[in-house]
Amino acid sequence: MTVTRPTTDPRGWLAAATVDTAVFDLRPDYRAMLLTADGLDGGPSDATSERILAAAEATARRLLDGQPPEQLPHPAAWREAYRAFGAKPQRTRPSVEALLRRLDPDGLPRIDRITDVYNAVSIAHLLPIGGEDRAAYAGPPRLVRATGAEPFDTTASGEAVVEHPEAGEVVWRDDDGVTCRRWNWRQCTRTRITTGTSSAVFVLDALGELDDDALTAAADALTDGLLELSPSATVERRLLGRPDPA
Repeated sequence: MTVTRPTTDPRGWLAAATVDTAVFDLRPDYRAMLLTADGLDGGPSDATSERILAAAEATARRLLDGQPPEQLPHPAAWREAYRAFGAKPQRTRPSVEALLRRLDPDGLPRIDRITDVYNAVSIAHLLPIGGEDRAAYAGPPRLVRATGAEPFDTTASGEAVVEHPEAGEVVWRDDDGVTCRRWNWRQCTRTRITTGTSSAVFVLDALGELDDDALTAAADALTDGLLELSPSATVERRLLGRPDPA
């Protein structure tokens, strides 16, 4: 059973989030836009989330214009980032590529109100986005290269299991273990968004092929979509990039 902790002040929590220097050594052009939303109205997919996601699917099909996703500059850059830490992107695809490959013929699966909206922004703006229940976090998020000993709770054949990342793999983690493997490939069970989620964190991943203006535009679109779902929600954000040399 998921243990729900008191949700800490979002500004202080975001201020404590970190990206390890070993990740920046791998990709100096990496930036993470972290966005928190509190006071969300979670629930099953509905007319509002359907409208937002359907419009994003139309935009993504136009941007793809019949091309495989990996031929677009930003998804292609994420393939190279995966190869840099030893992953095989043909087998474990960056999340935005995996979503774009599911567009046709029937569109993306509808999951829940919150997930549908962040998936919509991901495919319309061509960048990986992860969303997690912030109340299930133990401490702030940290992006690191794994030792291989960290626990990652997931499911296999319908059963709950604990796996471990490969040594050197880029993972998001908190004090209790890995929350997302292979940068943005697969999220853990513990922090997944559900229909009962009211406090969430979203990670928008960018490499050099997506500039800061485009990253900000994606964060703005996500904010707008979340406020359409939950007009009384409060949203905070923080951009994490490589520190300037001293």
